[in-house]
Amino acid sequence: MSPGIPETHPVATPPGGAGGPAYWLASLGGVGRFPFASGTAGSAAALLLWWAAQRTAGNWGVLGLAALLALAGTWAAGRLAAALRIQDPSVVVVDEAAGMVLTLAFLPPSWPVVAGGFFLFRILDVLKPWPADAAEKLPGGIGIVADDLVAALYANLILRIAVLAFSI
Repeated sequence: MSPGIPETHPVATPPGGAGGPAYWLASLGGVGRFPFASGTAGSAAALLLWWAAQRTAGNWGVLGLAALLALAGTWAAGRLAAALRIQDPSVVVVDEAAGMVLTLAFLPPSWPVVAGGFFLFRILDVLKPWPADAAEKLPGGIGIVADDLVAALYANLILRIAVLAFSI
């Protein structure tokens, strides 16, 4: 633990310090230590990852990045949550990154779509419409990541409808 930070503090580091691949992946390179709204910070940072994947590998690259973040993030989030003994620590933001990238998968890379996706995903991640609320109750890293993926699928569907309806 970091000196002076209790184990249950949302930005606490795992026993033995801040090192380790699980910590760095789960916190998205430390973005999860943002002092407030760490999930929003993680979603914003994910936009850079999405942009890089979209520019270099296109839609399939974006989907691959979302899958990679979800799979590796499930492992990392589970490890970090267990080490901190907190069910869903706020320092874990890889789930928001996976969800944000999935939200924008196979959609036009336009600013209205990206901005709409960001806000829709954040709202749905907070509201957790069914079955996201049930997915959140799954054990370990699976529950940490699954609710964000459900919120992302909802956001992606809503964006698809908006793109068709408003030609954005």
